[in-house]
Amino acid sequence: MGSGATGRWPVFRRLLRYVTPYWGRFAVASLCAVGVSLLTAANAWLVKPVLDGIFVERNTAMLAILPFAIVAVAVTKRAFQFAHVYLMGYTGNRIVTDVRDALYQHILKLSVTFHTAHSTGRLMSNVTNDVALMQRAMSGVLKDLIQQPLTLLALMGVIVYQNWRMALIAIAVLPLGYYPMIRLGRRLKRLAHAGQERAAELSSILQETFSGIRVVKAFGAEAFEAGRLRDTNLRYFRNTMKVTTVSELAPAIMEVLGAIGGAAVIAYGGYAVISGQMTTGAFFSFLTASFLMYAPIRILSAANNAILSASAAAERVFAILDVETEEGKDRGHRELDGVREAIEFRDVAFAYDGGDRETLKGVTLRVRAGEVVAVVGTSGSGKTTLVNLIPRFIEPTRGAIFIDGVDLREFRLAALRRRIGIVSQEIVLFDDTVRNNIAYGMDDVAEADVVRAAEAAYAHPFILRLVEGYDTVIGERGVTLSGGERQRLAIARALLRDPPILILDEATSALDAESEATVQRALANLMANRTTFVIAHRLSTVQRASRIVVLDRGTIAEEGTHESLLARRGIYAHLYRIQFEPEARYAEP
Repeated sequence: MGSGATGRWPVFRRLLRYVTPYWGRFAVASLCAVGVSLLTAANAWLVKPVLDGIFVERNTAMLAILPFAIVAVAVTKRAFQFAHVYLMGYTGNRIVTDVRDALYQHILKLSVTFHTAHSTGRLMSNVTNDVALMQRAMSGVLKDLIQQPLTLLALMGVIVYQNWRMALIAIAVLPLGYYPMIRLGRRLKRLAHAGQERAAELSSILQETFSGIRVVKAFGAEAFEAGRLRDTNLRYFRNTMKVTTVSELAPAIMEVLGAIGGAAVIAYGGYAVISGQMTTGAFFSFLTASFLMYAPIRILSAANNAILSASAAAERVFAILDVETEEGKDRGHRELDGVREAIEFRDVAFAYDGGDRETLKGVTLRVRAGEVVAVVGTSGSGKTTLVNLIPRFIEPTRGAIFIDGVDLREFRLAALRRRIGIVSQEIVLFDDTVRNNIAYGMDDVAEADVVRAAEAAYAHPFILRLVEGYDTVIGERGVTLSGGERQRLAIARALLRDPPILILDEATSALDAESEATVQRALANLMANRTTFVIAHRLSTVQRASRIVVLDRGTIAEEGTHESLLARRGIYAHLYRIQFEPEARYAEP
């Protein structure tokens, strides 16, 4: 998209499409703008009868009428102005509010791959900083784009009516400002883009630092992080000052041009009055209209700068809105009730970002309904990638996955994920009550169902010990709870969802022995009668699995029960010896 006028207006026009729901208010505000413009011109026109009729001709009838007319015009204009500003402000702010809502909802619907490629801080900057810049522009600029051109036209009508030759002199200086305005506009848009990038960097640093504050403190990195923010903040400051400089140049140029035009008008008009070609009232009416005319020109110049800055932010916002959502790419049409026969991987391969290096290579696996399959292997062997394919967080680059003989892609994405429960090492809890965290994503859940799920997850006793029980707010990411307690809440959440397919991704790896024992009992309740995939580095958690699948460099290297794999003396036996026989950690494989 271009950096000049052709670049900003398509973006602004796209923003204006959001006006449709508020068309009534917009239309009334536009009519009020017409009223303000005409009454502004009327004020300039009234100067002539006031000077000529009252002060020159000493007309008492004019003296009785004109003061009331001036007051009436002022009151009516102010009423129109208030209605115009309020309705346009309402429309502009509602447009940006709708854009923010649409952006947030759109980001939520984008794929896990997209979120992996874009930092949380930058996405936060899009929703906050970029939209805030759009809001400041839209709430003020929208009213100016309607009112100021109309006011300019009305005042030009007054000056042409009073003296068309002088009108040509007053208007002649305007084209002189066109070229510098275009150059300044292009420069301002580049600076606005850079400014938004700096703002995104600030948001990213803040998000990383605050979310990882324990690590920052543990490594004594407060000074390092402060320095990192200070450097970015300084770059942001320098960019902001450049924006301020360029933004102020445009009004300065227009003011100088206005002064030149005003001086020329005074010189020509003064001669016309002295020579009797023009009355004093007509000249001052013209002069008033001329000076009033430069006000909308200055305002439109500032509005142009605001549009340029907003368009840079809007381009970033629309770039995200143009990314196709998972729903948009979903071609599924079938519903999923459960697993009756099996989940099958048929020659499945996957490479991140479409590269040549495959994380999975030709995996073929059949998991019967109700079977518990443990997936083990060294780091980087493809365990998490394998299970991420089931809820379609990522898509195979080759091969396909089937449930009861039906390709996974034939199921509606929402229907598929609704039937899958996931409990991972990284538990995500929200700054809300215990009850709402257990019932997350579900509507109209009965209290008794929440309690039953908590009891099955062995969470009910510790919940009752909390200050407000199920109504206790647990803080961001459940910070007020222990690791085992957070894990049990996650298990209760999965139990309440009652999914036929279950994925346990390192669900107990961060727990101490006592917490793990409690969580293992809760997991046993959760896995009952469900088709379950278990990923675990701790091999003690997978020994009771129906079958163990060993991945090595993206392929299935071994498969069997715990006993059969130990007897085989292969990769699994080696991993087992490393964990349970300390002296074997230093032995050759």
